[in-house]
Amino acid sequence: MVFCSFAQVVNRNFFQLPIAWFDEAATYCMIYMTLLGTEIGLRDGSQIAVTALVNKFKGVSKLFIQIISKIIVTIFSSAILFYSINMVKIQAVSGQTTAALHLPMSVPYMALVISFGIITVVQFILTIKMIRDLVKGNIPMEDGGVEK
Repeated sequence: MVFCSFAQVVNRNFFQLPIAWFDEAATYCMIYMTLLGTEIGLRDGSQIAVTALVNKFKGVSKLFIQIISKIIVTIFSSAILFYSINMVKIQAVSGQTTAALHLPMSVPYMALVISFGIITVVQFILTIKMIRDLVKGNIPMEDGGVEK
């Protein structure tokens, strides 16, 4: 993405050649990076989150609310995955291509399928682990320890 953006700026300011695909490639790279970065942020908790409600609870009740939150994220991401798969199928059948690179439109839309597929799987696994911890009685404490 950085290379394409830089090349487009250099081309625009010095060479003035009609190379339109630099912008399109940079845009598609940015879409993939953003969606894959969303999964990484969800996994390690670096996403912006409103934790006012969760922070009022401690122990089992806090873990229970976090599990409910993970279940909601998993359901939402699986719904987006389902509909994005249908959208990619429609784009593949239509034969529509991108303006400058002439890629099938299913290639940019596949970013949704890949990222929400990964989000669904990872959030489901994290939910299962949290439920297992709840059942076993391993409750995370504020200081990083585990309450048994």
